[in-house]
Amino acid sequence: MATFILIHGAWQGGWCWERTVPLLEAQGHRVLAPDLPGMGKDPTPLVEITLDRWVQFVCDLVLQQEEKVILVGHSRGGLIISQVAENIPDHIQSLVYLAAILVPNGGTLISAMQQHGGAPLELTFSADRSTSTITPATVGDALYNTTPEVWLARALSLLGAEPMISFHTPVTLSEDNFGRVPRIYIECLQDKAIPIATQRGMVSETPCLRVVSLDTDHSPFYSAPEELATQLIDLAVLLA
Repeated sequence: MATFILIHGAWQGGWCWERTVPLLEAQGHRVLAPDLPGMGKDPTPLVEITLDRWVQFVCDLVLQQEEKVILVGHSRGGLIISQVAENIPDHIQSLVYLAAILVPNGGTLISAMQQHGGAPLELTFSADRSTSTITPATVGDALYNTTPEVWLARALSLLGAEPMISFHTPVTLSEDNFGRVPRIYIECLQDKAIPIATQRGMVSETPCLRVVSLDTDHSPFYSAPEELATQLIDLAVLLA
């Protein structure tokens, strides 16, 4: 059985995996879906958050496990798992990018969207523009366009602010470390936040061992948890 660590994307918390975690655990897998510092229920002030702090948090969590982990990153979480693999490659069985930002050395979330194209989200910024939230009226269409209404409502009740530093901080990657960790990409065909052309553009620039397609929105953990869990379980078997 595998150990999965699931890293959430922007404006979210570990709560976003709540429909997927039980399905993985039911098959005997160990699953951790933490709130990153400052996100979800974690009380860390957002003013203290950096990408490096998130990376160190995940590195520490990985190093606490007794075996190599399958590290899954959704959306902005792709930046984090890439840098974790650079820092501690020998502890990662595989990286799984779920409709996630996948960039080469020196890349950022913003640079990926500018290079490959992306659907602009309607954001509301704090006075100093250090954090953002998604304008509630646009959340459903942007992130949950194939998600059942009841789960869209749940997401709306839980989404929070995102530190904008996560959009602009580059990753530092090398072939010797990051480059030797197997990469899988799960693309989401009806994604409006990171359109399929953008996902495929990133994969063409940073190729992956395998690409899997889900006919879902940006949030398959809510819109298609059974299909997502099945793909993750199949990948665990493939990588065993």
